[in-house]
Amino acid sequence: MARFDELIHQPVRLRIMAALHALDDPEAEIDFLTLRDLLGVTDGNLATHLRKLEDAGYVAVRKTFVGRRPRTYIALTPRGRAAFAEHVQALRALLDAAEE
Repeated sequence: MARFDELIHQPVRLRIMAALHALDDPEAEIDFLTLRDLLGVTDGNLATHLRKLEDAGYVAVRKTFVGRRPRTYIALTPRGRAAFAEHVQALRALLDAAEE
């Protein structure tokens, strides 16, 4: 039986995981600024939530430079993809039970 993941269940983290899961390629990365703008959150808020997801092994954060400017990229890990899939399955089960 699928279970809810309390770490993912927080609204901003759920939206982060959904955005990363929606990328076409399972190994695709998204730029920090693009993700921030997509979610409509502040730099600090996004960084805080990403740290929690990274600590859990759900996302990988890669820092690099483009020219002389720092760039941060975020990707969903296989562990994160599985955790998100299980969380979504638990949500669907809840919705299905409510419709019965």
